[in-house]
This record gives sequence, C-alpha cells and structure tokens, in this order.
Amino acid sequence: MFGKLLTKYASSFIVLLLAVAMAMSLSSTASAATADEAMFTVNNTWMLVATILVFIMHLGFATLESGLTRSKNTVNIIFKNVLIVAIGLLTYAIAGFNLMYPGDAWILGKFFGFGGFGISSPEGAAGLIDYANGAYTYWTDFIFQAMFAATAATIVSGAVAERIKLHSFLLFSVIFVGIVYPFVGSWKWGGGWLDAMNFYDFAGSTLVHSVGGWGALAGVIVLGPRIGKYTNGAVKAIPGHSLPLAAIGVFLLWFGWFGFNGGSVLSADPGAVSLVFVTTSLAAAAGIITSMVTSEIIQKKPDLSMVLNGALAGLVGITAGADTVSVLSAIIIGGIAGFLVVVAVIIFDSKLKLDDPVGALSVHLVCGVWGTLAVGIFSINPEHSFITQLIGVMAYAAICFPAAFLIFSIIKITMGIRVTEEQENRGLDICEHGMESYGGFQVFTNQ
Repeated sequence: MFGKLLTKYASSFIVLLLAVAMAMSLSSTASAATADEAMFTVNNTWMLVATILVFIMHLGFATLESGLTRSKNTVNIIFKNVLIVAIGLLTYAIAGFNLMYPGDAWILGKFFGFGGFGISSPEGAAGLIDYANGAYTYWTDFIFQAMFAATAATIVSGAVAERIKLHSFLLFSVIFVGIVYPFVGSWKWGGGWLDAMNFYDFAGSTLVHSVGGWGALAGVIVLGPRIGKYTNGAVKAIPGHSLPLAAIGVFLLWFGWFGFNGGSVLSADPGAVSLVFVTTSLAAAAGIITSMVTSEIIQKKPDLSMVLNGALAGLVGITAGADTVSVLSAIIIGGIAGFLVVVAVIIFDSKLKLDDPVGALSVHLVCGVWGTLAVGIFSINPEHSFITQLIGVMAYAAICFPAAFLIFSIIKITMGIRVTEEQENRGLDICEHGMESYGGFQVFTNQ
C-alpha cells in the first residue's frame, strides 16, 4: 500500500515538475521573443531618426550654397535643392535601390546587377524583424538609403551654380542619381567586387562624396567659369551674399552628419553609435582648427568661408572610417582634411582656373579621396589595406568622371547647358523663375 502511494505521489510530483519546467521554458522563450522585439523596435527607431537627420542635411546644402553664391541666384539654388530630393527619392524607388542592392541578381559577376524595377517589402516577418537580423525593416532600409542617393547630386549643384540651365541640371541629376550612383554603389554596399576585396567605406567618403565630387568636376569643366571670374589672367573673387546663411548651412550639415554616420552603424548599438558620434565631431573640430591656421598663414587673414569648409572637410574625411579608427586618428584625419581643403580651393581657383563657387571639389572630392585612403593608414582592422583603398578610389574615378562628363556633354550638344550671358548677368532668379529671393530689396547686377 505504501509503495503504491509513493509511486502515485512520485508520479504526480514528476508531472508537476515537468509542467513547471515547461512553463518556465515557455516563459523564457516568450521573454526572449519580447526582448528581441523590443531591441528590433529600438534599432528601427534609431534608423528612422538617422533618416530624418540625413534629410535635414538637404536644408543645410540649400542654405550653404545660397549663402556662398550671389543673391540674384538664391531662388535657383533652393529650387534645385528641393527638386534633387524628389529626384533622388523617386529614381531610387523606381530602379536605384535594386540596382544598388541586387541581392542574387548579379548579371556581370559582381560588377553589375539589377533586382528589378520598383520596391516591394517581403511579406510578414521577412520584411520586418527577420529582414536585417532585427536591425530595421525593408522600408526603413529603403528610405535611409534613398536619402543618401540625392546627396550626390546636391554636391554637383553647388559646383555648377550661377550659370547652368535649370532643366539641363535636373536631367543630369535624374541620370546620375538614378543610374550612375547606385551602379557604382553596388560595388561595395551591394556586396560587389570591391566588397569582396575588403575595400572599406563606412558611410560614403567615396561612395557618396567623391562620386558627387567627380560629377561636379565634370560639370565645372564642361560649363566653364562664371562671367568675370577670370579676366586677363587675373582671378576675381566673387563673394557670396550671406556668410551667416552659409554658417547656418554648415551647422545643419554637421547636425545631419550624426545621422549620416551614426545611422551607418545600421543598428542602435550603443558602443558603435557613440564612438561614431565622437570620431565624427572631433574630425570636424580638427578640420576647423587646421583650416583656420592654414588660411591665416597663406592669406594673412583668418577666412570664415575656409573655416566653414574646413568643418565640412573634416566631416567628409572621417566618413569612410568613423567606426574603425581611434579617437586620435580621427583628429589627425580631420586635421589633414582641414589643411587639404584650403590648399585645394586655392589650387582649383587660382592655378587650374576651375570655377567652383562653394568649394565642392575641395570638400567632397579631395577630402572624400583622402578619407577613403586614410582608412588604409589608420584603421584598427588589419584587413583594411592602403592598396585596396587606392584601387577603390581609382575605380570610382574611372567610371564616375567619364560618365558625368559624357552626360553633361550630350546635354550640352542637344539642349544646351549654360544660360545666356544676359541671363547670367541679370540673375537666374528673374530669368529662369520670374521671381526674386529677397522681395522689396534692390538687387544690383553685381550682387
């Protein structure tokens, strides 16, 4: 009798233990699932905040370019910057996203691929928590990358300001942003041949900034300088109409760069995002100091426009390696960028006679190349080599400059690329838009 009771209660106890263990297991699984969902929400929210910050950069570009050019062209500058955002978003949705991220749809090895037209999120969890290992959704991936796309054309906008036809520039932007930018971007960020070589560009010193810089160089060459810029061998300064507006633009760009670089961590990882914020800021600060010292030594006066571009130079320079260099290295990279931007502005303007009203070539092309090469010098990752970084820089130059030059040249032959002398002297605001940027104020032809 005792044995039967013992067996009966022992069996019940075992069943109870198994039930408790099962309940605990289910609770643990549920807790893990809840934690994963919470982390997914945090990651995705940060990526959307970063997207907003990158979007704000377009306002920074608009105000910077407006401030560094003459008041008679301000409406034209702002109009182009508004349209560039629309062009970037729409072309990226139509084809750019799948051209830049072809997945398994590579056509020519890892050189060219295309995943098809349009955008469509995988259904259910595949487009949500399972899309990027819980870091962000398909839609977040698209909108974050789409904000980057328009930036390349914005860089070109400043370099060709004050003398390019509006519709000619917009057509160039459609082709360059819709085809060239995502095609070459796939080489690294889309898992292409440069990615296989361990070429590294964290947030786009080359993939965004020097790509735009090569396009800007082609535009400046095809267009030629503004009227009166170079006369009888002399270089005439054509100052912008509002340095306060330019300064606002730089601070907006710096603000947006926290999303540009911080969002490129592609998650809300607290250690990685924090490090990127620090390296980004210190590089910008170093760029300011060295550009101030360099401009004062060369020009005998501290030049505000040089210092503003020095901040941007530091930001562009650190963008390729913000997550893989030390704090000290970030300061060195930004400091060298600040020196380079001043020297480059003087060389482009005075020696090469390339008229760039906002210094886009010096900031984005020169410092974009420098930042990319700097990864091969300062990266803490032994897989990053200077030779590989140099190959990447040369590859982007070999495609982006000729492509942009060809696009500009065809547009020049077919529909014209430059406004008339009368329109340029009078200002693009009145001649192309029929309105003034500062209504009620008298605008002189040399303003």
